Amino acid sequence: MNTKIVKLLLLPLLLCSGTLIAQNNNDPVLFTVHNTPVHVSEFTYIYAKTNGKNADFSRKSLEEYLDLYVKFKLKVQKARDMHIDTIASLRSELDGYRRQLADSYLVDKEVTEKLAREAHERMKQDVDLYHIFFAVPANASPADTLAAFQKAQDILKKLYAGADFAEMAAAHSDDKSALNNGGHIGYVTAVFPNGMYALERAAYSAPINTLVGPVRSAAGYHILKIGGRRPARGEVEVAHILIRRQEGMEAEAKRRIDSIYQQLQAGEPFEQLAALSDDRNSGPRGGYLGFFGIQRYELPFEDAAFSIAKDGDYSKPFESSAGWHIIKRISKRDIQPFEVEKPRIEARIKNDERFEEARRAMIANIRRENQFRENPQALAQFIAGLDDSFLTFRWKPSEQKSQDILFTLGKDFKATVADFEDYLANSARKRLRYTGTVETAEAARLLYNEFVDDACMKFEEANLADKYPDFKALMREYEEGILLFEATKIQVWDRASQDSAGLEQFFHKVIKGKYRWDERAIVHHWKVAPEGKDQIGEILKMAAKNPAAKVLEKFNTGDKEILSFEEKTWERTKAPSGLNEDKWKVGAMTAASEDPKTKEWTFARIEKIIPPKDKTLKEARGYIVADYQDWLEQQWVEQLRKEYKVEINRNVFEKLIKS
Repeated sequence: MNTKIVKLLLLPLLLCSGTLIAQNNNDPVLFTVHNTPVHVSEFTYIYAKTNGKNADFSRKSLEEYLDLYVKFKLKVQKARDMHIDTIASLRSELDGYRRQLADSYLVDKEVTEKLAREAHERMKQDVDLYHIFFAVPANASPADTLAAFQKAQDILKKLYAGADFAEMAAAHSDDKSALNNGGHIGYVTAVFPNGMYALERAAYSAPINTLVGPVRSAAGYHILKIGGRRPARGEVEVAHILIRRQEGMEAEAKRRIDSIYQQLQAGEPFEQLAALSDDRNSGPRGGYLGFFGIQRYELPFEDAAFSIAKDGDYSKPFESSAGWHIIKRISKRDIQPFEVEKPRIEARIKNDERFEEARRAMIANIRRENQFRENPQALAQFIAGLDDSFLTFRWKPSEQKSQDILFTLGKDFKATVADFEDYLANSARKRLRYTGTVETAEAARLLYNEFVDDACMKFEEANLADKYPDFKALMREYEEGILLFEATKIQVWDRASQDSAGLEQFFHKVIKGKYRWDERAIVHHWKVAPEGKDQIGEILKMAAKNPAAKVLEKFNTGDKEILSFEEKTWERTKAPSGLNEDKWKVGAMTAASEDPKTKEWTFARIEKIIPPKDKTLKEARGYIVADYQDWLEQQWVEQLRKEYKVEINRNVFEKLIKS
C-alpha cells in the first residue's frame, strides 16, 4: 500500500487531540515522557473524541486509554531520538501537509464558517419583500448599466417624494409579475440564489417599511422595501388530494372534494382516498409531495400546509388556481442547530458570489492588520519594460532580476520585483488567459493583484500558529503522526516482513501450534455440462462406485466432453452442508445442483480424509506475520519503558474519574 495513504489513514486518530491547549494552572500536567509534558486538556480531548459516546470517564476506561497514549508518546520520543524529524523528505512531506491544512483552515475559519453562521442566523427568519427591478443584461455596456442605475435613482426619488410603491412597480419594474402584485414578492428566506447576496444582506438588515436601493444583483438593480419579518416556517412534508375545476362544472368539483373530506372524517385512510386525486403524479403514491419550504407553491397552498398543527392532521378543503385541495401533514422540519445545518449551508455558499466577496474582504483585512505598503514606482518601471511576448509562451524573466521592493507585510515580509517575475514565470496559464482580451500593461497589473493576494494568504498561513493555538496543536499532531508511522515502519513493519530468520524463530518458539488445520477431505468436484443434464442420475451412480478415470471414459465419448472434475481440499467446518455430520467419510457425495447462470450441474465426492494437524509457516504466513508484528511492537514498547522515564501524576488522574 502507498505509504502516504497509510499515513493519511492513521492521522485521524492523532488529529483528535488538535484542540486549544491552555498551558496554565488550570491545565496541569497529567504525565511526562522523558521530561516532555502531556497536559490534561490534550489527553481528555483525544480520549473523548476517540471514544465518542463511550467516553464515560470511568476508571477502567481512563486507565486503558492512558496506557495507550503513554505508548504513543514513547514511540514519538524514540522517533525524535532516531532523528526521523530531520529527514529531508519527511520535512518536505510535513510542509506539504501544513500548506494544504493551512490553506483550507484559513479559508474555513475566516470565510466559510463566518458565511455559514451568517446564513444560518438569517435562515431563522422569513422576510416579506417588495421590489422594483431594473434589468441589466450580462453583456450590457457601461452606458446601459449607468442608464439602468439612473432610472432606479429617479424612481427612488419619486418614492421618497410620496409616490405609491405598487403603482411605481407596475409602471416601471422589469419584473412583469409587478403588473399583478405591485412588486410584492412575498416572504422569502436565506440563502438567496447566487448573484443575490447584496439583496439578501439588504433584506435582513434594512429596517421594516423603509426603502433600500438601488441594490445591485447579477440581474440588475433593485429598489427594496421590507414589509416585515417572521420566524422561519422551515419545511413541511405533505401529501395532498387535488380535484381540478372544469369550466362549467365548478359545483361538481366542490361536491367531489366535500365528499372526500366527509370520508376522511368518517375514518377512511387518506392514502386510499388519494387514489381519487386528479394529480396523476402524486395520487398513486398516496398523494405524497415530499418536503417543501416557502415560495415553492402558490400562497394559498403554502399557508394551508403550514397552518396544520400536528403530524397526521389534514386541512379543510381549500381552493387554489389548480382546483380544490385537501392537505395532510406528514412531518414538520424547523431550522436545525448550526452544526446540523452547516454541511448543507456550506455546499450552497461555496459556489456563491458571497464566497469570493468574503475572501476579498479577508485579504483586505490581512493587508490592513499587517501594515501593507506598496512601491508603485517599482511596479510601474517593471511594467514599462514588458514587450508583446509577455502574454505568450515566449516570455522569460530578466537575466538580471531587480531586487527593488514591490510591497511589504508586517515587520519582515518583503516581495521584490524578482519574486514577482518568478511568480509570472510559474504562472504561464494565468498570463495566457489574458491574451487578446486586455493590453499587456493591464494584464500585468491584474497578475500583480493576484500575486499580492497569494502573498497575503501565504503570510497569514505562516502566522496561523500564533493566531490560532488550536492550529498549532493540530500541526503538532500531524508531525507526531508522521514520526510514529516512520518509527513503527522501521522497528516493526519492515522487520516483520523482511526478517525471515526472526519470523522462523518466532514461529517455532513462540506460537507454534496456534494455527491448525481442522479435519480436511480431498474431494473430486465434478461438473456436468448442460447437455449432460438428462444423464445426471446415471453419472451420480457411476461416480459413487468407480474411479474418476472410468467415469470420464464412460461419459466423454468422441468429441463430446460433458464431464470434468477438479481435486480440492475442504476443511470439515467449511464443507458444504451435504458433507458434514455423519456424511463426512470416504465415498460420501453431495447432491447434484444446477448453476442458474451457466446451467452446469455440480456435485462432489470425498476421496480421502486428512486428520487435523498444525499449519506450517508457509500455510499460515499472513497470520503469523501479523502476530510477529504485534510481538515486535510489545517488545519495542517494553524496551522504550526501560529507556525513557515515564512519570504519571496520579493525583491529577484521580480527578478525571467520574464513574
